[in-house]
Amino acid sequence: MLIYHLVPKRFYERQTKNAVYLPKQFAHDGFIHCTKDAKEMARVANLFYKRERGPHVYLYIETKKVKAKIQYDDAAKKYPHIYGGLNHDAIVAIRTARRDENKNFLPPEPLER
Repeated sequence: MLIYHLVPKRFYERQTKNAVYLPKQFAHDGFIHCTKDAKEMARVANLFYKRERGPHVYLYIETKKVKAKIQYDDAAKKYPHIYGGLNHDAIVAIRTARRDENKNFLPPEPLER
């Protein structure tokens, strides 16, 4: 199953030098925020990141490959959280987060598999 994570491109590019990916929110929250629904990813992105400048990227994460613990903290199981660093081989694609004319994020595009 694929899950998605949004991050500013400049931050992700700095992180790729590390053995695992850890977004800056990890230090505060203790987990990596993700979602399994592409439309929900865009909704959340617009709620929290619409005003941020610069390009963002969607990370497409294959849950079978994640070495850290994945836990859903909501009853609807929309929001998987990764408790620990994300191993880079679990990131199966990285796509630029597109925006519409009002600067709203669009959902991540489906991956051709």
